Amino acid sequence: MPSKRCYYEVLSISKSADDGAIKASYRKLALEYHPDRNPGDEEVAVRFREVQEAFEVLRDP
Repeated sequence: MPSKRCYYEVLSISKSADDGAIKASYRKLALEYHPDRNPGDEEVAVRFREVQEAFEVLRDP
């Protein structure tokens, strides 16, 4: 099992990012990696789940 990446790295933001930057990055990446936009691509589905998890953790630290 691969080790977890830093949530800030997953969202491509700095550790000093504010709530607005976190949300903006999440929205951009969620649209890019959403399973509906990439049907049948398991790698993209995994990336989407990583983005979701990172957002859930960082929006409510």
